[in-house]
Amino acid sequence: MKLQMHSIHFEADQQLTDFVQQRIDKLETFYDRVVEGEVFLKHNNNDGIATKTVEIKLFVPGSTLFSKEEAPSFEAAADAAVEAMRRQLKKFKEKQMAH
Repeated sequence: MKLQMHSIHFEADQQLTDFVQQRIDKLETFYDRVVEGEVFLKHNNNDGIATKTVEIKLFVPGSTLFSKEEAPSFEAAADAAVEAMRRQLKKFKEKQMAH
């Protein structure tokens, strides 16, 4: 799967991009027809609380799936966003099988 990484207002290190890439690659075991994906990594500072946001957008034939999660670290946010995306992919696949 072709994956584009965007780090907003900072430079993501190779270790973080590899971590996110590994997590998203595992999603292909649930639905193998994903065309491409985009990942946005952002720093937030809401009300003095520094959080990290990970947004995942996956393009599948006929639809676009999206998940967005916040957590104290990029790793935790990525895990949560990938888990949300896994549920969406499974539901999407079940709908495809029903037709």
